[in-house]
Amino acid sequence: MTMPTRWNPFRQNNRFSVFPEFNDLLRNVSTHGLLTRQDENMLEMRMSVSEDDSGYLVRIDVPGVRKDDIDISIDGNQVTVSAEFAREKKSEDEKPLYTEHYEGQAYRSFTLPSEIDDTKAEAHYDGGVLSLRLPKKAGNGSRKLAVN
Repeated sequence: MTMPTRWNPFRQNNRFSVFPEFNDLLRNVSTHGLLTRQDENMLEMRMSVSEDDSGYLVRIDVPGVRKDDIDISIDGNQVTVSAEFAREKKSEDEKPLYTEHYEGQAYRSFTLPSEIDDTKAEAHYDGGVLSLRLPKKAGNGSRKLAVN
């Protein structure tokens, strides 16, 4: 049986490789070997950020995670989102042939241009998308000084 492969646009192009067989050997080492392909299988938390006058709207894709396993912390203008997820436990009779599911913890940390009012911040999780409404802290804007 042929196992499905994942397309990776950033993988090295073998046409220009000096030692393609060696690269394939290293790339195909199993996860039980010395090298692991853990980085390829990790949960990617893709996000988009938009801004209006009152604050920021952040949408982060976190598929397959329960909302109880998501932690959000705000410190000034620094926002950190971490998520812990695990595969469903299978019965002892099942023998996995192939899996692309990752168990573990992923996090994303980013800095916004203005400080966040963490008392008014809101978070909603629906359909694998975490939506954060992060209002700007009052009095954080710049002001012009008159020259005397």
